[in-house]
Amino acid sequence: MAPSAATRWCVPTLILVVCLLIQPSISIYCEEDDCYDLLGVSQTANASEIKKAYYKLSLKHHPDKNPDPESKKLFVKVANAYEILKDEATREQYDYAIAHPEEVFYNTARYYHAYYGHKTDTRAVLVGLLLLLSGFQYLNQWTRYNQAIDMVKKTPAYKNKLKALELERTGGVTNKKKGNKQTNKKMEEDFSKELDLQIKGAEKPSVWELLCIRFILLPYTVGKVKRAPYSWEDASYLTRRSLGVSFDSWRNIDESTKEDLLQRRLWERPNLESYLAEMRKESKRRR
Repeated sequence: MAPSAATRWCVPTLILVVCLLIQPSISIYCEEDDCYDLLGVSQTANASEIKKAYYKLSLKHHPDKNPDPESKKLFVKVANAYEILKDEATREQYDYAIAHPEEVFYNTARYYHAYYGHKTDTRAVLVGLLLLLSGFQYLNQWTRYNQAIDMVKKTPAYKNKLKALELERTGGVTNKKKGNKQTNKKMEEDFSKELDLQIKGAEKPSVWELLCIRFILLPYTVGKVKRAPYSWEDASYLTRRSLGVSFDSWRNIDESTKEDLLQRRLWERPNLESYLAEMRKESKRRR
């Protein structure tokens, strides 16, 4: 069996990425050059010798002193080499990379952690992570919802409900002529939009359920839990969260059932366990 187009593209791409990753780990510091050679010092040079060598070269190749384009490029390389060797931690990492060039991934990870880890605001990382996860969560909810809707639309119960709605809107008259097939299809799409499909476990996505929104509202949520007695809205929220019911599903529950659930105070663990036990017994009895 011939490999698919995706497979044929995936294998060369993977090989290319691996080849890029296994380049000598010391090249991430001073590219193809040796940092010590750029400054004209040995690997055993002390901090004073490194500093002296840098100032001597910087005066010689600084763009203000030397307009030669090649000299400017060399000045940038010298400055980068000095930044690496003047700090004991990064110099130690560079020396380790020279001695252990085979440890590509370890050396690369240490380099990027040293140069970019401390420059990244933890709060920005947290916000970015929450937004990323929320985006995936929202897309996943929409995917599940659309898949569930497509499955429901294939069931006889849905088709019968759609047929009843069509008869109601058209006064009991349907046109089955082939010439009106396109019109009937459009009418079916319009009628299907009127049917409010609520599927347990695949509710229509709501921004209020996203991780980023829930994180922002966390202080308010915690504050509500500590307050007593609870208002109707507070008790509804706590009950809904205890049962793991979405906002849309809770909204479709009749008022008498809501009132009964609120009176049970299901946000208290013993009450919730007792209620779930009752539901399990009722489910077994109906079987």
